Amino acid sequence: MNSNRRTAAIPLYRLLVPAIYILFLMLPIYWLLSMSFKTTNEILGGFSFFPRDFTLENYIEIFTDPTWYRGYLNSITYVVINTVISVTFALPAAYAFSRYRFLGDKHLFFWLLTNRMAPPAVFALPFFQLYAAIDLYDTHIAVALAHCLFNIPLAVWILEGFMSGIPKQLDEMAYVDGYSFPRFFVKIFMPAIASGIGVAAFFCFMYSWVEMLLSKTLTSVAAKSIAATMTRTASTAGYELGLLAAAGALTIIPGAIVIYFVRNYIAKGFSLGRV
Repeated sequence: MNSNRRTAAIPLYRLLVPAIYILFLMLPIYWLLSMSFKTTNEILGGFSFFPRDFTLENYIEIFTDPTWYRGYLNSITYVVINTVISVTFALPAAYAFSRYRFLGDKHLFFWLLTNRMAPPAVFALPFFQLYAAIDLYDTHIAVALAHCLFNIPLAVWILEGFMSGIPKQLDEMAYVDGYSFPRFFVKIFMPAIASGIGVAAFFCFMYSWVEMLLSKTLTSVAAKSIAATMTRTASTAGYELGLLAAAGALTIIPGAIVIYFVRNYIAKGFSLGRV
């Protein structure tokens, strides 16, 4: 009788723990959404789980003010450019590390990763002076290229792990069948590591999307990112908390969309031990 009760209690325990964990993770997101439908006075006036005076004014201001919605467009523009550049350059580099052994290959691979370990603040001033000198300051490509310093090493590291899982016999069989290297790489090899490309693109996208210091330092007006635009909520009277919450809620959407489309690739990356 006791054994039956224990057996029946196990499924409930297994459901309860993930449910509490998910609730704990979703609580900050719910709170952000709730604040986005409140006025700043209501937020500062007291504690409440739900908006007392529900308002859409915060979202209306974001979608009608060019400074706000251009911030989102600017961020998406340089993030997409960076993701394409990072993955494009990381593919041949990862293939070289995966398939060939050359003098200093391990040291070079480690040096790439050390660039990823450095904080962005170290490179903010050099990038600023360099881009100002060559008239790239306040452009989308400036931020995209700056983020490549961090994203290309990460993409190389991820892709090299996926490529090492593909046997070299695949390359040899393609050459025997008369495939040129570019044709083999595009037609056969890239589809074989499609999940790795998806994982690398996801991490490049997310880093570039949430990075603030370089994007704020290297832009001013024409390519100003949403992260820099959100600082406009500060004034002598304090922060416009409702407007800031609405802007923060909207910044979650692109990342959530990307996660939805690459969720299976990320799971495979975890199973391969590279993510």
